[in-house]
Amino acid sequence: MSVMSPATDSFYDRHNRYQCDYFEGGPKKTMVPTKASSPYLDRHIDEVLAAGQVTREDRILEVGCGMGRYTIPLALRGFRVEGLDVSAVLLDRLRDYGGGRLKVPLHAVDIMLPPSHFEGAFDVVMGFFVLHHIHDLIPSFAGMARVLKPGGRLVFVEPNPYNPLYYAQIAFTPGMRWQGERGIVHMRRRVIADACARAGLSAYGLRRFGFFPPFVANRPAGQAVERVLERVPVWRPALPFQLFTARRP
Repeated sequence: MSVMSPATDSFYDRHNRYQCDYFEGGPKKTMVPTKASSPYLDRHIDEVLAAGQVTREDRILEVGCGMGRYTIPLALRGFRVEGLDVSAVLLDRLRDYGGGRLKVPLHAVDIMLPPSHFEGAFDVVMGFFVLHHIHDLIPSFAGMARVLKPGGRLVFVEPNPYNPLYYAQIAFTPGMRWQGERGIVHMRRRVIADACARAGLSAYGLRRFGFFPPFVANRPAGQAVERVLERVPVWRPALPFQLFTARRP
């Protein structure tokens, strides 16, 4: 692993501090765990589990788990999930929301610099809407590759930068700022594929899904129509959610 210069270390520290301030300052409703499940959130989880071929025997590391919006449902489903985030504050909130009761191991760690006991320890590394908040994807993917067992799987769901509604959401949602979300423009096939390749990961894949916002997708009729619309070729490049997958050889 290459040694970063003091200037680089300082830059990453500033970036992580900004991201912590951005998310710790006031809980964003899209991060807060909910007591009741919803078809919208369940779809994200189901797609990630299917894409990563995840079983309840797998040891899972969720990168950028935040306050546990997806971590807690995974634990409630019986998956062996552990949460990782650069913000100890958000991890404390996750414990308050139920992570402590569920005995979910939590790690205040930057995935770029995983501790030695993480090396080759996990069957699956996953994340939900976190990659676009990571400044330097190449060393971060290298860190993720190191913590995977041989044959381990990586799977992330991310926003699609070709969907214009995300930019409207950033512009008009209170608490959201472009500086905190601008990494969305890097969530492109070529960028993620390059980061995977540099990390020594293989079997890279990309699939898009979804169509409607939560208030429609949570209704039975909305779910039925969504499954039809997302199969129409003309819409596929702009479908809102992207699944990135890869594997450690």
